[in-house]
Amino acid sequence: MIRTVIFDLGQVIIPFDLKRGYEALAPYCPHPPERIPAIIAASDLVRPFEEGRIPAEEFAREVSRLLELKVSYRQFCELWSSIFLPETLIPESLLAGLARRYRLLLLSNTNAIHYTILRERYPLLAHFHDEVLSYQVGALKPADAIYQEALRRAECAPQECFYTDDVPEYVQAARRHGIDAVRFESAARLEQQLRARGVDW
Repeated sequence: MIRTVIFDLGQVIIPFDLKRGYEALAPYCPHPPERIPAIIAASDLVRPFEEGRIPAEEFAREVSRLLELKVSYRQFCELWSSIFLPETLIPESLLAGLARRYRLLLLSNTNAIHYTILRERYPLLAHFHDEVLSYQVGALKPADAIYQEALRRAECAPQECFYTDDVPEYVQAARRHGIDAVRFESAARLEQQLRARGVDW
């Protein structure tokens, strides 16, 4: 019997498009959108930021220096978070219904800037009872530590947890921990998978 339902965040609840971010940053710096990802990747800042090893203000300052951005910290956060699309991939009614009957957890590789903005923009995230975020845990999926923390917060046995993620590698990692995990394909397919397990909302 499922007692805890666990969701990934990006491309499961909230869609994103990295190109939108590069295009948003370009008018504020001398680099074209197609050049920006290479500059950021060469800095090796994103992974430690998403593991919580770099404070948000320091990350913004370093990326602004690399890209020669002349923006405030708040402007940087808005530009950095412009990758997210306004319409969610699953309806709020699904999360609200699940939250009334099951423990609802969020399990995501993310960072302090993105998650702060997402909480402001997407009220449906308030339905989650707890969240296991890479920058708070200090580990990124598919590392064991982040799944172990999710299971601790789930407050039930691994086989009583259902998890959905769009990345096959992260689904497989969850299964290695005994979690009933599936790849996210669509809201309709997810609802089928939940009902097949006796999960109602």
